[in-house]
Amino acid sequence: MQINTIIFDLDGTLVHTAPDLLRATNHVLGLNGRASIGLDDILDTVSFGAKSMIRRGFKVTGKAVREDEMDGLFAGFLDYYSANIAVDSQPFDGVVAFLEKCRNGGLAAGVCTNKLEALSVRLLDALDLSKYFDAVVGPDTIGIAKPDAAPYLECVRRIGGDVSRSLMVGDSKTDVLTARAAGVPVAGVTFGYSGETMAELGADFIISSYRDADHILNY
Repeated sequence: MQINTIIFDLDGTLVHTAPDLLRATNHVLGLNGRASIGLDDILDTVSFGAKSMIRRGFKVTGKAVREDEMDGLFAGFLDYYSANIAVDSQPFDGVVAFLEKCRNGGLAAGVCTNKLEALSVRLLDALDLSKYFDAVVGPDTIGIAKPDAAPYLECVRRIGGDVSRSLMVGDSKTDVLTARAAGVPVAGVTFGYSGETMAELGADFIISSYRDADHILNY
């Protein structure tokens, strides 16, 4: 089968966003009298979104966060992160050239992420990547987050793609489960934020570098 539609996760798949996400998490922790944490403390929570990172930060630094506090903490995180979204975030090596190859090959491309849609668009704009994607779907776009198949299917629909000839590219168990729920193959990157290897998670294809990822285009 020749794919004609490719859907990417964002954080840990297209862009190394962890340093800026950590900075925003530490900002929230600091405002609440907590110590700063390190990247290793939250890396495996990135695919689940900001609230998971906040919960982990509070757990690591002392008493767990109360759920009735979460809305305020989340708002503080979003305010800071939105203003500092691309301080240190950069596309992974080879991403731009690979996206050019996808576009030149006529593939429809989209982003399906558990980052809020507006933040995702802001990040892609800041890194000059928006031009490669016909749709960006976050958990707030239709009110459903990955690993439910619905955001993936909505992303494919918005770009006018073909689910039966589509493929997911991601870095986490969340992405593998999303692909399985949608009934599509998944390519897993080895340089992302998962605490498990993509081979262990059962990815259909492995991408160790976007400079050597042509095999997924010929599936």
